[in-house]
Amino acid sequence: MPQIAQTDEDIARCFDTIAELRPHVNREDFLPLVRQLQSDRYRMAFLEASGRVVVVAGYRIVTNLHMGRHLYVEDLVTSGNVRSEGLGTQMIRWLRDQAIAAGCAYLDLDSGTQRGAAHRFYFRHGFTIASYHFSEKLVP
Repeated sequence: MPQIAQTDEDIARCFDTIAELRPHVNREDFLPLVRQLQSDRYRMAFLEASGRVVVVAGYRIVTNLHMGRHLYVEDLVTSGNVRSEGLGTQMIRWLRDQAIAAGCAYLDLDSGTQRGAAHRFYFRHGFTIASYHFSEKLVP
């Protein structure tokens, strides 16, 4: 069963797994960055197997004009050495349950265009492509 990372130790234990998805984040900055994100409704959930963190999900429950109240998944990663063991599915189900319990109309996420295996996973779990996400890098 996933748990919310609340203590500094819990958050730090999530680093190795989240780094597989976010390799640009360094270990020294990770805890302060997560604490800063938490001040803006970010939550980090994790799932353990054999005593180590193997799935991490960072998410927020937000409301906007487009989707109303929804749970937005910012980060979702299953450690490469345990993929296809059903652990990511456990996290998706847990996130869905959290969204329903919070009165959300949607469970929503973005996924990089290069992540074909992740897209197949999301399709298998009932997600659809609802929009294009555009961005412009402003800082060199």
